Amino acid sequence: MKSIWTEEIEIRRRRELPGDMEAQAVVIGAGMAGILTAYYLKQAGIRAVVLEADRIGSGQTKNTTAKITSQHNLIYAGLIRTFGRRMAEHYAAANEAAIGEYERLIREKGIDCDFVRCPAYLYSRSGAELLKRETEAASSLGIKASFETECELPFPVAGVIRFGDQARFHPLKFLAEMSEGLEIYEQTRVLKVEGRRVETARGTVTAEHVVFAAHYPFINVPGYYFARMHQERSYVIGLEGAERPEGMYLGIDPGGLSFRTCGDYLLLGGGSHRTGVNPGRRTAAEMPSKQGAVTGCRYGMLRSRAGELYPGCREAFRWSAQDCMTLDGLPYIGRFSGRKPNWYVATGFGKWGMTSSMVSARILTAMISGRDCPEADIFSPQRHFTARAAKGLVVHGAYTVKGLAKHLLPSGNKEIIPNCPHMGCRLERNPEEESYDCPCHGSRFDREGHLMDGPAQTDCRKRE
Repeated sequence: MKSIWTEEIEIRRRRELPGDMEAQAVVIGAGMAGILTAYYLKQAGIRAVVLEADRIGSGQTKNTTAKITSQHNLIYAGLIRTFGRRMAEHYAAANEAAIGEYERLIREKGIDCDFVRCPAYLYSRSGAELLKRETEAASSLGIKASFETECELPFPVAGVIRFGDQARFHPLKFLAEMSEGLEIYEQTRVLKVEGRRVETARGTVTAEHVVFAAHYPFINVPGYYFARMHQERSYVIGLEGAERPEGMYLGIDPGGLSFRTCGDYLLLGGGSHRTGVNPGRRTAAEMPSKQGAVTGCRYGMLRSRAGELYPGCREAFRWSAQDCMTLDGLPYIGRFSGRKPNWYVATGFGKWGMTSSMVSARILTAMISGRDCPEADIFSPQRHFTARAAKGLVVHGAYTVKGLAKHLLPSGNKEIIPNCPHMGCRLERNPEEESYDCPCHGSRFDREGHLMDGPAQTDCRKRE
């Protein structure tokens, strides 16, 4: 199941790491965050080597819906309440600036990547009070936000928040151009990091600064990111013959859908669930509708909703994405740990990977080059522990305990030994995508046991 982005472009291949070398910085991961970080480091006069386990953009970047927006669900009212106005302003300003920086790079470099400025909307079919409060909070932080009662969606809404001057683009066309001129080595999986030494099967890179930008940090200690994040999967279908809105839409109600135009297609998304939790189990949004019953799978739900909303439309693409979700809903961008002052991390982007990638690149480049970056406080992995984070830790811990306990039980799996090599949790079969997924930390494997998503670094063992 390839995304719409991979159908239109193939990024130029790079060679493997040729052997041991030294550099000022090494960036682990050649997705959007890694490439942008390496680009800005080079602009700052810092030699950065990028190491990629597979191909440029082959991880989560190729599966994004490619919205560039500061509208990150209902977030700003909570930020002001929990972290205070100053830090909330930093979050809003950093993400708004990220949109403008994408546009600047695209225009200056003449990158043909279908960049379009457009509004982004949050909508609700059941109530407007949360939207009104969020509108007031976002506006107070300097964002062009307004509450409205009419929109382009093919059903009535109680209200929408409109964020003006947001954007969408083709992420791989952009990445292909931005990766030119950078020192990138593909098919070079990092196996171990000790101090300034980054070890791969093809050689060791010794660097003053080490940046972890490979979606989910594979090193457990220090940092303990495995205890501070879980992963979620979400699903998208690309539709022909459906009405295409100018704006981008995201529903805040349970089972809400996302809508985003891409050329001649409408991208319809939804069905999020924790990775490793059986996606065949129906949610409230997937129960029988007035138009008849739907299947329990996520793609089935999206097809059914598409048929109801856009009679006669046709599915042309379908794919899924994996997102790192932090305990308090904010990314971890900054120093990896107080014990490793020369290590840096960019992870936990939630559903907002494109904007957060740009924010990460600018913050990490400032830190590495010794420049002041006031916005870094709200994203710091060492920020204060909130009540929401405490609740998230309890929930995440329960899944981990259950997954670890299950691995002691016998399994009927005849294909692979179904314990995740990351920390030993029992894998669960995902019939939606014919994979084995870890409910603890989100690693995924195909039916042959080959690694599909980390933080695991190795394949699962096949049964003899």
